[in-house]
Amino acid sequence: MNNLISEIRISVLVTFCLAALVCVVYPLVVWGVAQTLFPDNANGSLIIRNGKTVGSKLIAQHFTDKKYFHPRPSAAGDAGYDATSSGGSNLGPTSKKLIDSVRERVKAYRAENNLPPTESVPADAVTASASGLDPHISVKNALIQASRVAKARDMNEKDVIAKIERNNEGRDLGILGEPRVNVLTLNLSLDAR
Repeated sequence: MNNLISEIRISVLVTFCLAALVCVVYPLVVWGVAQTLFPDNANGSLIIRNGKTVGSKLIAQHFTDKKYFHPRPSAAGDAGYDATSSGGSNLGPTSKKLIDSVRERVKAYRAENNLPPTESVPADAVTASASGLDPHISVKNALIQASRVAKARDMNEKDVIAKIERNNEGRDLGILGEPRVNVLTLNLSLDAR
């Protein structure tokens, strides 16, 4: 009986020690290292203008005004762009609902950007990302929108294209992914001119 009580006492002690280690010590160490080495990333890559948080470099925002570059469509939440409800639509490539929504988005994108029927529409302009909150668009998508944005802002299109080039994030590690543009930082750079 004494042996059983001793084993239970050791088990409970080990359980509490392990819980303290993985639930308190480890998270505090990770938080401390992140705050020391990567404070911007650890705090959500927030963008602050005039003392006010205007967004995050990591989460898409819904821009609809013609003077702004528009992000990818979003399936996050009921109205889209809901950071508390991240996720895709889970519609497959043969889904009639997906096909119809992409067809409508292509039509709207062409009309909004005065795109002729012979020019292809970038896939990221009409399909949502897996998270529904991708903050980037392809460079091709941005270049197609440049004319509309320049006209709405009464700017020279070459100046808008220069802003796109300055905000081009390129490939990760120079080889991974496709060159892309963060919509929020691009729109903020246009507002700051």
